[in-house]
Amino acid sequence: MLYGCTATGFNAETITWKTYNNSRYGFEFLYPSNWTSLAAPENNDGIAFVSPHNNSVIIRGWASHQIPEFTITDREVKINPNFQTTQGISGVLVVEVNQQVSSMTLTLTQGQVQYYWQGRSKGQEFPDYYHLFYYIAQQYRIPKY
Repeated sequence: MLYGCTATGFNAETITWKTYNNSRYGFEFLYPSNWTSLAAPENNDGIAFVSPHNNSVIIRGWASHQIPEFTITDREVKINPNFQTTQGISGVLVVEVNQQVSSMTLTLTQGQVQYYWQGRSKGQEFPDYYHLFYYIAQQYRIPKY
């Protein structure tokens, strides 16, 4: 299904990277140095960056505290990890492809905090950004407890 998202020509070494560090939750991720940040929320739970070449291409990272386990109902769906970051943290990577907007979303859980990273683009442009998004998701880092 995803073999169609194999755009060639992505080389991480040809990109100048910066690192976003979140002071509230301690996560960090790479982003291309020429991308522009959107206004960060007042609660400092994350940030988003927009491509200078296409404002419909956005990457974002954020975190939130989980609801304590004793309040979660039995209907909660457990999803097995299918992805591992270069830091060695296992998580869930979901790729959603459709005509309007396509996205890649990574979810990592550590203690009572859920960490997220997402890359999003217009559906028809997603194959052009798939490898970039995947690389950044691999480099996403969270605090080790």
